[in-house]
Amino acid sequence: MRIAVMGTGYVGLVTGACLASAGNTVTCVDVDAAKIAELNQGKSPIYEAGLEALIQRHHSEGRLTFTTEPAEAIKSAQIVFIAVGTPSDTDGSADLRYVLQVSETIAAHLDGYTVVVMKSTVPVGTCDQIRERIAANTAVEFDVVSNPEFLKEGTAVGDFMSPARVIIGSDSERAAKLVSELYGPFMRRRERIVRMGVRSAEMTKYASNAMLATKISFMNEVANLCEAVGADVEMVRQGMSFDERIGPHFIFPGAGYGGSCFPKDVRALQRLGHQHGAHTSILSAVHDVNERQKLKLAAAVQARFGEDLSGRSFAIWGLSFKPKTDDVREAPALETIRWLAERGATIRAHDPAARDNAAGELAELAQRVEFFGDEYDALRGADALVIHTEWSIYRSPDFDRIKALLTAPIVLDGRNLYDPAGMLELGFDYYAIGRPR
Repeated sequence: MRIAVMGTGYVGLVTGACLASAGNTVTCVDVDAAKIAELNQGKSPIYEAGLEALIQRHHSEGRLTFTTEPAEAIKSAQIVFIAVGTPSDTDGSADLRYVLQVSETIAAHLDGYTVVVMKSTVPVGTCDQIRERIAANTAVEFDVVSNPEFLKEGTAVGDFMSPARVIIGSDSERAAKLVSELYGPFMRRRERIVRMGVRSAEMTKYASNAMLATKISFMNEVANLCEAVGADVEMVRQGMSFDERIGPHFIFPGAGYGGSCFPKDVRALQRLGHQHGAHTSILSAVHDVNERQKLKLAAAVQARFGEDLSGRSFAIWGLSFKPKTDDVREAPALETIRWLAERGATIRAHDPAARDNAAGELAELAQRVEFFGDEYDALRGADALVIHTEWSIYRSPDFDRIKALLTAPIVLDGRNLYDPAGMLELGFDYYAIGRPR
């Protein structure tokens, strides 16, 4: 098929590259000329395993092209994906200005029946607005389909190539059939192509992310209770995970969730409930627990070193909100760094992928935060090591080297990477969330 993808952010790039891998002819469109130039050189602007190789291969073979000019891409396309950003507005709702702008662009260049697929995460009712906006600007026949993405950063290419399910929200049999055919090569188990109404599809995305965020916040509350009563959250987690109704996923306690999806989507769903007079007490609690949990390690630092951290230095391992990505949006590590810096500390930070993005986010603290290319260099002379992201290189470190480089053997672990008893035997003062010391 001939496909146009409007937007070359995380979702748009993965969607375009993966669809090209199935033999489709894909054109990705973006207003950012510098990004398009980078992509036309075979370079991915985001860190995602396997993505750059896909871009290079299918771009060189002519199946995947990048442009700032939407006209030809839209005119020749059977399906046009909308994959532009939907950032949080000041009131927590999703900002739809880019979605509606690109809808008008699509309308201006339609040339024959086209299916417009909403891929970005948008509030319930957005596809209706897209349909109205396009219809007001063209007489050409079209349909609008909701096809929410379920990509996990770090494994997005694999998630697209072998999806757990594909949601197709449409009131048009013709459009739903075309989109189903597009996903056929990726979905051998056709029963996992789930068709429903447009608004149900839009809600499915938000409800899915909110449920996962709820599991995380719930487990963080359990971890805090474990600390209070002397239980071990790791044992509790294992005991819970064998219940098939609960399962093992998203019940690892930590220093809170971040990223581009969970925080934004929980807020947007709260706002949607407020607009329609539906109470969302659980979502409010999920959000509040997470905001407190982001400062869990800061509280651990304060318990050991006091409120005034002047002259103190702390090593931070991990800046991205999760491993296998360079995304630092709403990353708990940045909250900890800002808290430490406000109290006079200096920070020595390391991350395998997110260094540049973190430096940009923390530009105002450039005098207090130093970034290192080697994780052990970040330890030199620090008063404690604070672990924020469970990158694999941090899982089995040289503990003797850590002790030698720190001024004191103190490790505050926000991802519970190590065994407390083993750390005690090695001579560390070790703090893990929800675990006894």
